[in-house]
Amino acid sequence: MARSRLPMSRNALLGSLAAVVVVLAMSLFTVDETQTAIRFQLGEIVEANYKPGLHWKWPLINNVRKFDRRLQTLDTEPERFLTAEKKNVIVDSFAMWRIEDVRLFYTTVGGDPAQANVRLDQIVKDSLRSEFSKRTIQEVVSGDRDQIMETLSRLLREQATQLGIAAVDVRIKRIDLPPDVSSSVFSRMKAERLRVAKDFRSRGGEAAERIRADADRQSTVLLAEAYRDAERQRGEGDAQAADIYARAYGKDQDFYNFHRSLSAYRQSFGGRDDVLVLQPDSQFFRYFNKSQ
Repeated sequence: MARSRLPMSRNALLGSLAAVVVVLAMSLFTVDETQTAIRFQLGEIVEANYKPGLHWKWPLINNVRKFDRRLQTLDTEPERFLTAEKKNVIVDSFAMWRIEDVRLFYTTVGGDPAQANVRLDQIVKDSLRSEFSKRTIQEVVSGDRDQIMETLSRLLREQATQLGIAAVDVRIKRIDLPPDVSSSVFSRMKAERLRVAKDFRSRGGEAAERIRADADRQSTVLLAEAYRDAERQRGEGDAQAADIYARAYGKDQDFYNFHRSLSAYRQSFGGRDDVLVLQPDSQFFRYFNKSQ
């Protein structure tokens, strides 16, 4: 009898230890660094947003559901939006998000990342539609893209908070034009560039004419001043020459008259065929008649 009781007590002890191990295994759970968790009690949330580590729960009464708290990517399908000019543009964008409040995330979208992407996708598209309707094609393609993305990020953060989600960023990958819009946009851009080029040419022509007119004015002024100075100097030279001649000839009046007559003879008889009809006793020939 004693021997039969010993194995039975050993088996009971082993069974008790196994039961304790099973209960402990069912009472403990771990949360990874990339996860967060919710603890339910009979289907009701009793605790949420568990930090990484080892945690306790009541077996059979509590159950735990874990969620990935790493960054998630919402890659939306390209969609058409109308600009302020009533022109279609095809916009391709994506958003980055993560779970911030797992309790709210579970109650709003059932803890389903796919459902969260659907809700976020609708928010992004509504925001894009609103922003693009305020701008022209030129503004959304070249000028205001950074401002649009900043506005989208702000709106998405505000509305995603209601889903227990933290919106990290929103980016526009590309903006394409439909074929029917591309030709009109390129024609408009070409016309705009031609207008700018024509404006530059007209302003350049105006500046050239202004410079040319100023150069002509300066040239005329310089020539006039040079002619004035030249005439003044020529007049001063002639006056000095006349004064020198007058003083030189004033020293001998007869010699001066003789020199003047010789100059007159030289000018009057420039060639062999020159003929001068005068009285022989004319004053013009006084030095021929009076050789002394």
